[in-house]
Parts: sequence; C-alpha cells; structure tokens
Amino acid sequence: MTFTAEIPLRWSDLDAQGHVNNALVVDYLQEARVAFLRSGVASPLLDSGVVVVGHRVEYRSPIAYADVPVRVELGVSALGGARIELAYRVLQDGKPCVNARTVLTPFNFNEQRPQRLSPEHRAFFDAHRIEAEALRPLAFPPLGGAGTPVPLAVRWTDLDSYGHVNNAKVFDFLQQARVTATTAWVPAMARAGAPRSERMWLVARQDVDYLVQLPHRMEPFEVRVAPVAVGTTSLTVEAEVTDPADGTVFARGVTVLVSADAHGRPTPLGPELTLGLERHTLGHERASGNGGDAPLRS
Repeated sequence: MTFTAEIPLRWSDLDAQGHVNNALVVDYLQEARVAFLRSGVASPLLDSGVVVVGHRVEYRSPIAYADVPVRVELGVSALGGARIELAYRVLQDGKPCVNARTVLTPFNFNEQRPQRLSPEHRAFFDAHRIEAEALRPLAFPPLGGAGTPVPLAVRWTDLDSYGHVNNAKVFDFLQQARVTATTAWVPAMARAGAPRSERMWLVARQDVDYLVQLPHRMEPFEVRVAPVAVGTTSLTVEAEVTDPADGTVFARGVTVLVSADAHGRPTPLGPELTLGLERHTLGHERASGNGGDAPLRS
C-alpha cells in the first residue's frame, strides 16, 4: 500500500539556477518519511532510534517553485530483520521529478548497534510493501586518502534530535565540497551566478552511504573529492566525509553531474573541461604518485 505526503515548498529551497536545490529534495524525502512513520504503530521508532544507512536519488526533472505542494509517494520496497528499504516518487503537477530509495535500520543508541524490528513494527512495514523497479547501481572504490581535501565545518543547527548530523545535511556538505573542488580544478566549472559561469550543472543522480555517525565539534572535518569518470556531457564525482586526524570515513557519496545550457539541454564538456578534470581523476593521481591535492579553503 502506497503512502502519500504533500510537502510545501519554500522560496529559500531554490538555488542560483532557479529550481529546488538537489540537497533540499532529500529534505522532502525526510519529511515524507517522518509523516509515514508517524501515521502508524512504528511512530515510536523515531523517538527510540532509527537511522539512515543510505540514500539513492535519481533526479529526473527540476522542481520549480510553486504555492502548491509537491506530492511524495512512498512504500516499502524491501524488508529484512533489521533493514527497511523505502521507495519514493516525487511528483509536481503529476510529473515524476525524483525516484529515490532510502535504507533505514532501527538503532539502539545506548548500545550503539542496530536492533531487529519488533513483530508489531514489522507488520506495519509489511502492510506498505510495494513493487519498485531497482535503480541502476553506482559503485566506486573507496578513495583511500586520495582526492582534493576541502575543510568542513559542522554547524550546531546541522544536528538532529539524536545529537548527530542529520542525514540530509550530508548532501549539503558534499555539494559545498564538490563546488569548491571542481571550480578549483577548472575555473570554467563556476556555478550559475559566479564569474566565468557559462553553463548549468544538473545533478542527475546522487548516492550516499552513511558509515559512522558524524558529531558536532569545533575543529573542522574534511571532505575529499575526486572525479572518477569523465564523459562527453557528464561527470561523476566521488566524495568522502572524513576526520583528517585519524582517517575515519563518516560518509561516502557519488554524484553524477550533467553539463547543460541555459535551457537545461545537455552540452559537451569540451576540451578545456575534459582535460582539466582528467588531471584530477584517481587513475591519473595514482599514476603520477600524487595521493591528494593541497587543502582548499571552503
């Protein structure tokens, strides 16, 4: 059975390209997910503890600002003893804009370990089972300390009710690091509204895996960023949220960017972008013996 939530838009959800920012879409998924859990007997999981293990988000078309809410349809696409996979469709004016998956697990914060679903909670999720077409997998190896390091300052407002960084905020972190790093690699990658901005960069797909809970602290963390595939009109970037002091990897993300003109039509990267980006790919770095670039200022 499909659950439906209506999510109002905010003007501040828009980015410089005039549509809802890709990271904000994950907020919409979260709001729909919370409404779903609060609608039944699984509501106490939000209070006792349920954590996001991973997101898979496919962006099919931009979401424009409107006074009418977007519609989020969701259901349970897979169910295990301690694992729930939710499948979403985000629609605006009946048009599918986003197709996504979230993997959740009930979590015991006192013991710092996942816990199995109770029979009552499992029955709730089982009643919302749906058939959902699998998303194409995006699999890339760990960066292993390679890539361009970008400092990451966690804000107090980034935390959720469990006392660690909210899962949706990690999309913000990866976006900021990606913009900082790619523009440093090739200035022609400047985003809309910045000097030298000649094209739009559209996020077509973004997957994030959450490995360790990310806390607040005054010292900055670090996001390491590297291009892992350079195509004709697209670029795939991998990033890891890390602790530069001990190398802990908190989250890993892969983003597919499409180069587009002012009308949103794909446009070739061209020689300048292609060569500039290829100089920073993992294969090039490792072949040249360079394990990583100098830190950038965020």
